[in-house]
This record gives sequence, C-alpha cells and structure tokens, in this order.
Amino acid sequence: MLSRRGLLAGAVGAGLVPLGFGRAARAADKPSQIRVDWATYNPVSMVLKDQGLLEKEFAKDGIRIVWVQSLGSNKALEYLNAGSIDFGSTAGSAALLGRINGDPIKSIYVYSKPEWTALVTRKDTAINKIEDLRGKRVAVTRGTDPHIFLVRALLSAGMTEKDISEVLLQHPDGKTALIRGDVDAWAGLDPMMAAAQVQDGARLFYRNKEANTYGILNSSEDFLSKYPDLAKRVLAVYDQARKYCLGHYDDEKRVFIDVTKLPGDVVDIQLKERTDLTNNRIGPAQRDTILQAGLALQQAGVIAANVDVKQKLDELIDGRFVTGA
Repeated sequence: MLSRRGLLAGAVGAGLVPLGFGRAARAADKPSQIRVDWATYNPVSMVLKDQGLLEKEFAKDGIRIVWVQSLGSNKALEYLNAGSIDFGSTAGSAALLGRINGDPIKSIYVYSKPEWTALVTRKDTAINKIEDLRGKRVAVTRGTDPHIFLVRALLSAGMTEKDISEVLLQHPDGKTALIRGDVDAWAGLDPMMAAAQVQDGARLFYRNKEANTYGILNSSEDFLSKYPDLAKRVLAVYDQARKYCLGHYDDEKRVFIDVTKLPGDVVDIQLKERTDLTNNRIGPAQRDTILQAGLALQQAGVIAANVDVKQKLDELIDGRFVTGA
C-alpha cells in the first residue's frame, strides 16, 4: 500500500509536481479559522474571549479565532451540527441526548460543575412543589439541562410532561414570560435565573444540585479527526482561562458584568454560589452524572427503551485531548 506522502514524493521526483506543492498541501491541512462559542452559562468562555488567549496561541499559525454566542445547549448543538462552530458549550445531559439523536459530536472537556438550573415561579403564585405544576404552563428550552431537569423532577413526583402545558422558549424569553405572567413556572438557567431572584423576587421552589449535569465542551468528530493536535492546544488554552478564573474572581466577575450588564449581587449568586470550576476532565463522577440523567430520561420515555444509553455515553466521551488533569 502506497502512502499519500510516498506518492507525492515520487511525483515530485519525476517532475510531475512542482517542488512547492508539498508545502502548499501541508498548509492546506490547517484550517484558516477556529470557531468557538461563548455563553453566559460558561463563564470560562467569557474570560477566554476577553483575554484573547486563543488568538495569541494561534497567531503564529495564521489561524483566526471566530467567536459565536450560544444561548443554550440546544443552540450549541445546532451550531456544531451545522458546521458553524468547532467547539460548543453544553450540559453533559444535553450532549448525550444529542449523541443519541445522531449528532456527530464528542464531549472532550469539563468547564464547570454548576447548579445552573432549578424550577422557578413568581413570588405571588401558589406553586410550592412539583405536584403543583399539574395543568400549569411551564416555560422550557427543549434539549437543554433545564429541560432534562424538569423531566426528571416530574418523574420524581410520578408525573410526565403530559401533566403540564409546556411553552417552548429560549432561556431569556422564558424568564421574561414568567415575570410577565404569561407562564406559571419556568425551568430556569443562570444568570437569568439569578437575575429573576434578585430583581423580580422569583422563587426557586424546586432545587436538586445533583441533577444538574456538568458543563461540557464538545467538538465535532470531523474537526477532531482532522486536527487532533489543534484540539489539544485549544483545550490547553481553555484550561489556562479556567485556572485564571480560580485565582482571579474579581476579574472573572468584571468580565461577566461587562458582557451581561447584570448587577454584582446577581453575578455573585451565579459565580460564587452556584459554579464550581475545579474540574476539567470527564472522569468517573462526571460520566456517572450524565449516565444517570440519560437513564432517567429513558425511564420518562424521552429516550427510546431500546437505546443502550451507556454505549452512547461511551461513544460520546473522548478524553484524549485534555493534556493535564
């Protein structure tokens, strides 16, 4: 079997290919740009973008960094599938659901352990427990951790999505609908959830920290197969930003406020109280959290009974690209 390199060398030696062709081919093996998402539910991505760390890393390669905002896990997965981004921020459970639905993605890095979702209502409603949602209008963003959190909460009370009236909205619109009175409850997401608490008196009537799956960075199988070394470099720089956040909270908070325009007390709730940045590798604890979410979704009928959830999780997670734990 002749290798591509051997064929090329022979062709150059025979005078059939110009001498500069090999260098041009190798240059073409590099992308002209790397497209990375940022999200308010991924504070590390915001610091990474603010400091221009990826731009500095890849300037010597002539590779441009393109930033795209994701408003939720569903949008990040949509962008990955469309080839609009190369790295996308999701919840672990959302990535698993995407993989089960045929998305050609891999989960490669942990950017946070959050309590970023809960079930939220206004201060003036009579909703105090999951059972009170029966027949009520609930705002939710499908394909995201808040949606999966809602399904699991209903299941724990012997209910399903059929017992409520779902109003499908992106996260910011869900918060607006709740405060305006268009819905009775909302499967919330920070920082909008923290803002609703502080600014509007919204109540988190059901919380379960362990049912929040980790914040996961994903990439497309295509990008990882073509540019594995570039992926490792992206994650190494990502980890610089994560470690910087751990040691420089005031700067992390400043960046968050600059982008979101939220007051400091709202930001403190999300970043100080409900976000843990001490993880970076998808290890046994992270795998189990995502697996349990998948099994709960299967029990609730969201995932078909004939799907091997553990096998799909094994297909999803790829730990080769994190160079340091």
